[in-house]
Amino acid sequence: MTELATPQRPKRPEFRNINLFKDLPGYRLPAGGIVSILHRVSGVIMFILMPFIIWMFDTSISSDISFDRFKSAFNVGMLGLPGILWKLAALALIWSYLHHFIAGMRHLWMDTSHDAVSKSFGRQSAIFTLAASIILTVVLGAKLFGLY
Repeated sequence: MTELATPQRPKRPEFRNINLFKDLPGYRLPAGGIVSILHRVSGVIMFILMPFIIWMFDTSISSDISFDRFKSAFNVGMLGLPGILWKLAALALIWSYLHHFIAGMRHLWMDTSHDAVSKSFGRQSAIFTLAASIILTVVLGAKLFGLY
């Protein structure tokens, strides 16, 4: 009789450790998760390259001589590093700024319009953010490397 009187509790979920090599390769991160992670990465890149940003701004506006030195750093090189590395650093900065800006606008839009946000909108806006930042980076990178 006592068995019938006590209700059965639902079985608790069993937690286990995740095997890094077995479980993670099969996990598919949604597009919104990728954008969120890249938003953080782009912020870190901009923070790390802040001395480079300050140097570029200072040398580009100080005088004609410093602007010529600025241009030669990208063409010939500077500090023992070839010009291509300086251009790649500038390209990383261009991508990080564009991605951080577009993803930030996406997050602001989602924060201010709660009613319009759905799962499909989140996926579409994440794909747009990834595509727009890559396309704009390619266009500005082509200009940086002198293709047009």
